Amino acid sequence: MNSTNRIPTPVNEPVCSFAPGTPERAALKQTLADLAGQVIEIPLVIGGKEIRTGRLREYTSPHRHAHVLARVHQAGGAEIDAAIQAALAGWREWSRWSLADRAAVFLRAADLLASTFRAQVNAATMLGQSKTAHQAEIDAACEMVDFLRFNAHFAERIVAEQPLSGAGQWNRMDHRPLEGFVYAISPFNFTSIGGNLSSAPALMGNVTIWKPAATAVYSNYVLMRCFLEAGLPPGVINFLPGPSGEISTRLLADRHLAGIHFTGSTDVFQTLWRQVGESISRYAAYPRLVGETGGKDFIVAHASADADAVATAIVRGAYEYQGQKCSAASRAYIPTGLWPRVKERILEMLGRVRVGDPADFRNFMGAVIDRPAFDKIQGYIEDARRASGVSLIAGGGCDASEGYFIEPTLLQAEDAQYRTMCEEIFGPVMTVHVYPEKRWTETLELVDRTSPYALTGAVFANDRGATRAALAALRFAAGNFYVNDKPTGAVVGQQPFGGARASGTNDKAGSVLNLLRWVSPRSVKETFVPPRDFPYPFMAEE
Repeated sequence: MNSTNRIPTPVNEPVCSFAPGTPERAALKQTLADLAGQVIEIPLVIGGKEIRTGRLREYTSPHRHAHVLARVHQAGGAEIDAAIQAALAGWREWSRWSLADRAAVFLRAADLLASTFRAQVNAATMLGQSKTAHQAEIDAACEMVDFLRFNAHFAERIVAEQPLSGAGQWNRMDHRPLEGFVYAISPFNFTSIGGNLSSAPALMGNVTIWKPAATAVYSNYVLMRCFLEAGLPPGVINFLPGPSGEISTRLLADRHLAGIHFTGSTDVFQTLWRQVGESISRYAAYPRLVGETGGKDFIVAHASADADAVATAIVRGAYEYQGQKCSAASRAYIPTGLWPRVKERILEMLGRVRVGDPADFRNFMGAVIDRPAFDKIQGYIEDARRASGVSLIAGGGCDASEGYFIEPTLLQAEDAQYRTMCEEIFGPVMTVHVYPEKRWTETLELVDRTSPYALTGAVFANDRGATRAALAALRFAAGNFYVNDKPTGAVVGQQPFGGARASGTNDKAGSVLNLLRWVSPRSVKETFVPPRDFPYPFMAEE
């Protein structure tokens, strides 16, 4: 077919409000009721086929942990090996497809997700990960649709990048996929991350083996079914729930490992990196390691800041989705003169915050993801109660009798190096350090050196000089930096996401930079009329 293919220009998917009386609210409510009333079986998907191993693990709801939503088949050694073989077999065909053909699959998946699958993926995320309707919508539906559409656009930009050609020759760049399979390891907290970790390399012609988090497999399976309905060929993405240690050990030992696409804890990513390093001589090529890991994200306010804006950023940035975002604000630095008003507004807002079942749309927060997370967060709160120089300003209540509920908790620490100012908690706990207004410069230096992470951060100031000082002093403290806004809510195509230091490789999901990691370029030079003899002109006699 002689044609020039242009991928449609993407725009961000509109976010549904779910306001009373809207059709999307009614559809979501009905789907929630339907899914809550059944227990499904979730299989593995290997080579395009559903595999049921009979080794089942129950999947329950965080806000009602006695409620079984699904029984999930678990992969073992045979299934892991089968996934490797299916991926390699799928690679032989998929790697030869044009970008236009590959993009067509994922663009169709985007449209299916924006329509047919929308209520289902949102409801699965709400039930299985305890997200509110708004948090599920901006994640599982809108962000995933954006990843699929914008990635196709970014991929087109990559393949359009071509070298110059001199007279008598044609130089081309072949943006090849990697040889082998990419191991995609996704977290519980964002449904869309699982879909992007598996599909972004696939868009570039690779094949992936996707290990979903055990606590997000319910919604991730909805995405997998969407990909298959969109026409994804067998073996391109293989869906492999099961024991993380066994799966990682086997996949990282295989010589065909071409890369790891990871989002999760810093400790796990460092362990994977170490394992790859120890096995480096056995691989067919050097694996690409792309990871977004932890964060200890900050809000720092200048004396000129708007107190109400700072308070709102703290409440939304620290407590939306129970603080279970790698970008969630968990430490704040407020000047003495601003603190009384900020504190007053935070307490007023927290007095209106409801915590409970996300199916009740009046709730602002749900439950934390599981018992280990609950115990960890509760431990930090109990330590803070006993610590000298630390005040519990609000919240602190923890109740796991029905669901893993933790109140939005506000601490004030005199010591800026107290553990909740430094360590990642991954829960609804914000610690504030109040600093003398005249120590702005010193406070910026404190923010920069306190944490090993560098993911997100925010400065609030109406004094432009103070903003400039923060931008300079904190240049390397956050990969996503916000001015007069909360440090969460990055949008695909608008704020490419990722951080450095202990927060990951900063390969910026939602941008062309991430997709570049999944290609291995080949330069091709074609000479139209090649020389017929070896001498050069300078060799001629005088």
